Amino acid sequence: MTHEYTLVLNCGSSSLKFAVLQPLTGDCAIQGLAERLGSDQASISYQVNETKHKILLTQGDHQGAISAVIELLKEQALLQSIKGVGHRVVHGGEAFSESLLINADNLKQLKTLSHLAPLHNPVNLLGIEAINTLLPELPQVAVFDTAFHQTLPEAAYLYALPYEYYEKHDVRRYGFHGTSYRYVSEKSASILNKPLNESHFLIAHLGNGCSACAIRNGVSVDTSMGLTPLEGLAMGTRSGDVDPGLMPFLCERLNISTSDVMDILNKKSGLLGISGISNDMRELQQAAEQGDVRANLAIEVFAFKIARYLGALAVSLPRIDALIFTGGIGENDRFTRALILEHLAILGFEIDGQLNKTNGDEHGRISTQSSPIAMVVATNEELMIAKDTFMLTQA
Repeated sequence: MTHEYTLVLNCGSSSLKFAVLQPLTGDCAIQGLAERLGSDQASISYQVNETKHKILLTQGDHQGAISAVIELLKEQALLQSIKGVGHRVVHGGEAFSESLLINADNLKQLKTLSHLAPLHNPVNLLGIEAINTLLPELPQVAVFDTAFHQTLPEAAYLYALPYEYYEKHDVRRYGFHGTSYRYVSEKSASILNKPLNESHFLIAHLGNGCSACAIRNGVSVDTSMGLTPLEGLAMGTRSGDVDPGLMPFLCERLNISTSDVMDILNKKSGLLGISGISNDMRELQQAAEQGDVRANLAIEVFAFKIARYLGALAVSLPRIDALIFTGGIGENDRFTRALILEHLAILGFEIDGQLNKTNGDEHGRISTQSSPIAMVVATNEELMIAKDTFMLTQA
């Protein structure tokens, strides 16, 4: 049993993340990233036993990348040990509130949800269909970003729009990063030695995509992302919340279409838009240290908006057992964490500079002993997908 592995796939618009994990122990046999899919520069970078490799892809689409991954697994003598394939699927709508074993019927139903996440779900489904073609004997599981947030109350998920838009067109807030929140909330409850169903957390998932979530009694009760992953916090290239009136204003002033504005809000805004330099926080901090005013401004706006959202999410909780940072920025960027906690002094948070510098003590704590708990907990969405896949394919 301990030698059985799960292949985890996460298909993006021009990328494919993959990992082969032992779901019971978390051991990773191989992991990698296929990039620039759809171009003649497509390649796969992967790591085995801490040794890194890179290969170019002759067939640079998603199916070609998955075919190349399968060949790698054959070379590493891993393919025969893989008992299931788990897929990250961004949007499950209201139809799917938990992970599911994929069959012909629910795959057909999944395809009807693509309009809710047109940039994400179609490529997620490409991965499922590629495995159906290349490894049809393996069971597959879909793990949804939105599923964890299906516990949101109506007051949190409804927009103040004509109600029939929700009834007829599924217009509501769904939330994303749910697999990460599920893992981090379970891990945090374990670290704090608290029953999950009695735990109340604020969690900030901060990377190129960013969101925040309020966890009450172990379940999601409010979150920053909405119908799409564009709502909420400022992100690497996404604007987060803006005045809806901005859309017609920019269309008229710049003589551009609504799709052009959406492209701006998704790909040219956030840290990149304000700084004019980069969506990479490390580059911006380096530029800010050298006196770049707009890089510094981008960092300030980013941190302030996160703090403001966390303060708003706090109203959904009876108390805050811990404020938790996760994701690439949340886990590694002490400067951004310090800025956010400085804005949250109203909630009593005081940062311990030395603990923050080392990304937390042995339990991840970065706040002083007299402060409410603020901590860093590394996420592991791939392991959560592997665990769900193992559970559903063992039945």
